[in-house]
Amino acid sequence: MKIIVTAGGTGGHIYPALSIIEKFKKEEKNLEVLYIGTHNRMEKDIVPNRGIKYEALEIYGLTKNIKKDIEDIILIRKSYKKCLKIMKEFKPDVVIGFGGYVTFPVIKAAHKLKIKTFIHEQNSIPGKSNKILARYADIVGVTFEKTKEYFKNKDNVIFTGHPRSDEAKLAKGVSLESLGLDPKKKLVLVVLGSLGSTSLNSKIIDYANKVNNKNYQLLYITGKRVYDRVDQKSLPNNVKILPFYDNLIGLLKNTDVVISRAGSGSLNEIIALKIPSIIIPSPNVANNHQYYNAKDIYEKKACIMLEENNLTGNILSENVDKLLNDSNYKNDIIKNLEKFDINNSTDKIYKAIKEII
Repeated sequence: MKIIVTAGGTGGHIYPALSIIEKFKKEEKNLEVLYIGTHNRMEKDIVPNRGIKYEALEIYGLTKNIKKDIEDIILIRKSYKKCLKIMKEFKPDVVIGFGGYVTFPVIKAAHKLKIKTFIHEQNSIPGKSNKILARYADIVGVTFEKTKEYFKNKDNVIFTGHPRSDEAKLAKGVSLESLGLDPKKKLVLVVLGSLGSTSLNSKIIDYANKVNNKNYQLLYITGKRVYDRVDQKSLPNNVKILPFYDNLIGLLKNTDVVISRAGSGSLNEIIALKIPSIIIPSPNVANNHQYYNAKDIYEKKACIMLEENNLTGNILSENVDKLLNDSNYKNDIIKNLEKFDINNSTDKIYKAIKEII
């Protein structure tokens, strides 16, 4: 069996795509996988490092700069033609997309060649690429049931949940000692997306400086674009920072509290592992989708949700203390998380793809 998988830009698109590749590897003995991504973003390093064949497209997201957008449209057309050539040579049974602008020419080319296609929308409100590509897809999978209403043709939209949920449950825990952390101390993890958050960084550092006299340790995964802005020497001894960590679900297995953005992947990992969390939706995303990703979870008291504009180091510190020290409050959150748990997402996606093939 041959499959092409495409997703790009951020971990929120890339990691669920990798989860499905792992599912196919388990189920298909003679599997050939080709991943099509961008030439300059995260997937160009992450995917080949996992031994997966990779093809890069030079492609960029459209902006409101007319001159640049004209140049980018030319690149999209070149990418489309390149995808046609790749698919004629590789002859995939199906092409699977997990979001990001790189998926547009890939899925469109597959449709042109009458190759079966599946796309997956991780967020509560679909991104531009997936809303357009839905017309070309044989099946659209969604993480949230309510997302179906955003697609015109609902007949080919199925509720699957998020692939990272299954992978999180099966993952092995990471040794805290391997990261220079104390396995006897509780761990608070701050992770604000694969790229990090420049707008939140100063507030997180303000909070980190208040951890000095606490009986827990803090690990702040900054994101690569923020890492160099942090003065590590000024931080307390029980605070550690990393620019990026590839096995986040393994780390979450040994985390007591997580402070996170509201990306769909992060939320579903938190739900799957029943981790008390402080969610800070990014206001700088299309359609404010992170707020809507977290809205139901917050309203059913399965997390703490804080707005970025009003956030301070003191507010973070107070809420972390409450989650760590008030056992009744923490246990209520864990119990409420169970209401959102979805099993067998990768099975649902795998079976749906097998059916269209």
